[in-house]
Amino acid sequence: MKNFAAVAVLGLTFLATSSLHAAEKQLFNGNDLSGWEGLTDLWSVQDGAITGKTTVEKPANGNTFLVWKDGDKFGEVSDFELNLKFKILDKDGNTKGGGNSGIQYRSKVVDSKNWVVAGYQADFEVGKSYSGILYEERGRGILAQRGQKVVIREGDAPNTPKIEKTGEVGVSEEIQAAIKPGDWNEYKIIAQGNHLQHFINGKATIDVTDETAVGAKSGVLALQLHAGPPMTVQFKDIVLKELK
Repeated sequence: MKNFAAVAVLGLTFLATSSLHAAEKQLFNGNDLSGWEGLTDLWSVQDGAITGKTTVEKPANGNTFLVWKDGDKFGEVSDFELNLKFKILDKDGNTKGGGNSGIQYRSKVVDSKNWVVAGYQADFEVGKSYSGILYEERGRGILAQRGQKVVIREGDAPNTPKIEKTGEVGVSEEIQAAIKPGDWNEYKIIAQGNHLQHFINGKATIDVTDETAVGAKSGVLALQLHAGPPMTVQFKDIVLKELK
C-alpha cells in the first residue's frame, strides 16, 4: 500500500506539473516577429529580443505598439500572469536621457494603421519615477503611483475617477534601486477580476482594485514604443499563464 500511495502521489504531482506547463504560453520564439504585428520599420528582432527603435530619421509619430496575435486574430488576456524581461536605453545607448515604454494589457486597438492601443499599461522608463506604475493609455492617465495600493471608484465622469490610496506595497526609492539601468529586468503582471498587481525584479510596485464600470476585464496585449526622443526598448522571455 505504501508503494502504491507513493506512486499515486507522484502521478498526481506529474499531472499538476503538466497542467501548469500546459497553461503557459511562450509568446515570442526568439527569432522573428511571428505572432506579433506592428510597424515593421520600427520593430524587429535583434540579439534574440523583440526590439523597438526610433531614430532622428525614423521617429515614432505618436505612441505606437506591437500587438500580440493568437492565430489570425488579436490575442486577448483576461485573468492572467505575464512574465517577461525588458531593457530600455536612450538615444545614445545609455540611461541618462529620455525613453519610455510599457506593456499594454486588457487593452484595445483603436487604430490598426498606426498601431495605436488604449488601456491599462505597466509602465517603465529610462528615468527614475514611473517604472512600475499603472497608467491607462488614452484613458484615465496615472491610476497608481509607484509603491501605492489604491482603490479606484466612480468619479463625476468616466475619465475622472476617485482614486483612494489604501496602503503601500513598497517605497518608490527602494523599488527604483532594484532596477538595473540599461540592463535586463524582470516584469510580472497579475490581473484577476478587478485586482491588478505589478512587480519588477520581485518587488511589488502597485496593487490596484478598479471598482469602476470602465475598468477592463479583458483585451489585447501589446508592447509600447513611445513617441519623443530616439530610444531603444527590448523584450524577451515573454510567458503568459492564464489564471482560472
